[in-house]
Amino acid sequence: MEPPPTSPRPPLVVLLRNWVGDVVLSVPTLLRLEAAGHELHLVGKGWVPDLLAAYGWPSRWLAGSLPGRVAQWRDLRRELGPRARSLVFPYSFSSALESRLGGLPATGFACEGRSLLLRRAVALDRGGHTRGEYWSLGQAFLGLSEPVPPPAPWRFSAAAEDEAARLRAEHGLGGDYLVLVPFASNGADDPRVWPDFPAFAAELGRRGCPVVLCPGSPGEVAAAAARYPRARVLPGVGMSAYGVQLRDARRVVASAPGPGHHAAGARARQ
Repeated sequence: MEPPPTSPRPPLVVLLRNWVGDVVLSVPTLLRLEAAGHELHLVGKGWVPDLLAAYGWPSRWLAGSLPGRVAQWRDLRRELGPRARSLVFPYSFSSALESRLGGLPATGFACEGRSLLLRRAVALDRGGHTRGEYWSLGQAFLGLSEPVPPPAPWRFSAAAEDEAARLRAEHGLGGDYLVLVPFASNGADDPRVWPDFPAFAAELGRRGCPVVLCPGSPGEVAAAAARYPRARVLPGVGMSAYGVQLRDARRVVASAPGPGHHAAGARARQ
């Protein structure tokens, strides 16, 4: 990668997508934008600051309503000045509309009939991997045509390492545990969830292998307690500490793509 330019480039507001896996897949592009000299300001879901804590990018929660999000864009424009630019990873019409109404028309993908709302519309090629899609958007913004780089090792903060170590000590976990992710975006009953997860977990328990589950929502916590009575259930684990648990597990078995991408980013064996 080229070193940052001597004169700073405009601050860049980046709207992230709503799913953990997509944010993980966008990190190579974020790193390239930073290396090119842009000061990044991220907007996304409430778990983004924890997930990306080790990268040092300032981030804020995305407001919940259209008027709130437009006001958010306007606040960012006032805060960062008239040179600020924006880039939106989501494909939605609303993300382009909000940035335009907020005074920071964005670079984004030409889809959903939103091209006229964007500062620059980039052709979307859905024939490849999503990580490549995001990379192509960043390359278009920078005016480059570099190949997609190999994934870099995920960064973890010292706080995340400490939290994960504390949890392992509290639950008596060594280095031989397995993490199961029997949940998806619609909960344990999502059709993408492997139906044999409970039987698989029970067999692992009979063989003396510690099984760890880290449910997020209250529904997942209840399903974990009901369907996996022999598992070590660790609710409320921070997103970064969860990544450390995935990285250090003997194996990770996941149904949903989001945790799978998180595990892959953490270099987990899955």
